[in-house]
Amino acid sequence: MKLLRYGPPGREKPGLVDRDGRIRDLSAAVRDIDGAALAPAELARLARLDPASLPLVEGSPRLGPCVANVSKIVAIGLNYRLHAQEAGQPIPGEPIFFMKATSSICGPNDDVIIPKGSQKTDYEVELGIVIGSLARHVSIADARRCIAGYCVVNDVSEREFQLERLGQWTKGKSADTFCPIGPWLVTADEVANPDNLALWTEVNGERRQNSNTADLIFGVEQIVSYVSQFMTLLPGDVIPTGTPSGVGMGFKPPRFLKPGDRVRLSVEGLGVQEQRMVAYSGD
Repeated sequence: MKLLRYGPPGREKPGLVDRDGRIRDLSAAVRDIDGAALAPAELARLARLDPASLPLVEGSPRLGPCVANVSKIVAIGLNYRLHAQEAGQPIPGEPIFFMKATSSICGPNDDVIIPKGSQKTDYEVELGIVIGSLARHVSIADARRCIAGYCVVNDVSEREFQLERLGQWTKGKSADTFCPIGPWLVTADEVANPDNLALWTEVNGERRQNSNTADLIFGVEQIVSYVSQFMTLLPGDVIPTGTPSGVGMGFKPPRFLKPGDRVRLSVEGLGVQEQRMVAYSGD
């Protein structure tokens, strides 16, 4: 299944994508696409529904984040071999992870706000793992059963805040709109091999990132198992698994994002995101 959320920010409704690519309303079947809906028994119940029996959603509504009420975002860093090489970093011996604030979550096609004072905002296409069952000290062999599905994540980053302002990476990863999620959550049964998916990013029509999850240093099961040794993963938690080479920081000179830029990104089978970069306009 391809599960999504549609409608104005804060008032999204649950839906699914039928075989013809049309949105069907799931409001009568489930309250929201959240941790409770992603439990194995609930996903099995939704899978038994006939999409043709569900109300058709007319027009082209805004798509919200494909998962609601996310308790945490645990992102993996330096997890592609070629990306570590372009960053001038050694291959990690263990997964590197950091937190992104849940307040950074936005819809897949919402505007991305360049933070106040930012000169080094960057893009990062990533395969996102969505947890469906509680995971605590799970083995690699058992990790797959804890996964509800996968989605596209743009791990938007401010490189000065991340790397030059001391402390943890989190401060460069957590600005408002820095975590577009979606367009859909594709359930795990429809993704035969998450460790072999093409993924790419375009900026103003120019292909910048063009890779495959086969270049991951630590694969999907390793990541879930590893993170679960240090914290309990709850249904609805999202794990962006790292970005491939081709980020703006990796060019010489760097090619960071500016207001008016258009970013498109995709992971094979998981849909396409498209964002417009806008300047910060608050106080």
